[in-house]
Amino acid sequence: MRIALVSEGTYPYAMGGVSIWCEQLIKGMPDYRWEVVALTVDGSEQSVFATPANLDRVHSVPLWGGRRADKRDGPPGPAFTGPYEMFLRTLITPLDTLNAEQGRGLFLLALRGLYEYAEAGGNLGEALVSNEAVTMMLDAWRDLRVEETSGAPTVADAIQATWLLEHMLRPLSAPAVQADIVHCSMNGLSMLVAMVAKWKHGTPLVMSEHGIYLRERYISYLHDDASHAVRVMALSFFRSLAGAAYLITDVLAPHSAYNRRWQLHNGADPERMWTMYNGVEPAEFPAATSEPSVPTISFMGRVDPLKDLHTLIRAFAIVRKEIPEARLRIFGGTPAVNRTYHESCEQLITELGLDGAAVLEGRIERAVDAYHAGSIVALTSISEGFPYTVVEAMACGRPCVCTNVGGVAEAVGETGRVVAPRDHAAVAEACIELLRDDELRHNLGYAARARVLEHFTLAQSLQMYRDVYEKLARPIEGPAMPRLRPAAPAWLGVR
Repeated sequence: MRIALVSEGTYPYAMGGVSIWCEQLIKGMPDYRWEVVALTVDGSEQSVFATPANLDRVHSVPLWGGRRADKRDGPPGPAFTGPYEMFLRTLITPLDTLNAEQGRGLFLLALRGLYEYAEAGGNLGEALVSNEAVTMMLDAWRDLRVEETSGAPTVADAIQATWLLEHMLRPLSAPAVQADIVHCSMNGLSMLVAMVAKWKHGTPLVMSEHGIYLRERYISYLHDDASHAVRVMALSFFRSLAGAAYLITDVLAPHSAYNRRWQLHNGADPERMWTMYNGVEPAEFPAATSEPSVPTISFMGRVDPLKDLHTLIRAFAIVRKEIPEARLRIFGGTPAVNRTYHESCEQLITELGLDGAAVLEGRIERAVDAYHAGSIVALTSISEGFPYTVVEAMACGRPCVCTNVGGVAEAVGETGRVVAPRDHAAVAEACIELLRDDELRHNLGYAARARVLEHFTLAQSLQMYRDVYEKLARPIEGPAMPRLRPAAPAWLGVR
């Protein structure tokens, strides 16, 4: 069997939980042949993983480099403007005037129309930033009276919006991957790759979600400096894309019950969903046999605003007042785009008088050493899926103090402390409790490893995926799934 694994900004060019999961799948099923389709910035990224023997190829689809420079003869014709009008109006129509299920179906049909334009030889990138596309964007905003709620969008807004769409829709122009199954590691732009394979070859699709892609897009746009109209358009795109992905996916594999609830809310079919928790290899994360000489809090993960290290640092300042000898050790690399955030963490440490006690130690060769270096392990994220760092720390016999996001509470159970996100006082209180009570800390650590061995091993996780792959690779028995034919809204002018 040949499986194409699709990632965005992760494997094999960046470390992190999703990348670890990708490598686990490939190495854990050596009897399958694999290829990876990686959505990248400009295609210049270098792999940070050794290539497994059964990984045949890595395709890079750059989203932010220069456009294809094919010459275009005149403006794009109806083969582009037809689906693009449906695409725009589905995005811009207010939610309360468009049935959600209908909207997802229309958006999926519009995406297919844009793909077919590119497949037939049209230069989709050039068409998306053409004068015609800009005019259509402005017309859609005007016809649907966007200015009544947010002020009239400008030509500059339309240019920025079409520029964003050109970059985000580039996977529709990429060559269709050929495999027995396409498995996306997340929702969002990765699913465009899968859709193309489905439309071109009829390939079955599997989608996993480690974090909630749509929720993280909402968070990222909170402080974006784009105009209101552009931000609304971008978020409508991600919301519509997420719903369309749930519609076309054959098997949806959320990594927690929390993820499952989000997916159901956005239109996922419960009959095609199976919750599959991430797993770890217990032998690679043995129980620690000793503790550090001073009370120590460890963090393991990339330095990223989603990890909310500011809350962890502020919490540690309170811990330090109660336990003066305490230490905070922050392990993990910093992606280039997060250098400013890294500097803000160092500045906060200095402002709070924690220099020498709280240290960003950078990337560590073996994650297990980071967990063993702490008396407890903390994770103060504002968004997660089912985080490896928590399960790995638990396998090492370390109790965790975590924020209640994603599947964290499902992982921790009763073996640690779970508090509200962004509440540094609650994080501090939980850390102080565990650092001061040796018996409680040791008992929770023992229970944590036992929980991993029972529920979250790599062998269990790999078997679930193998079962899904083998069932999808066979012809599905029973009546054929009906084709989606949503009723069109009045503004489309069809019946």
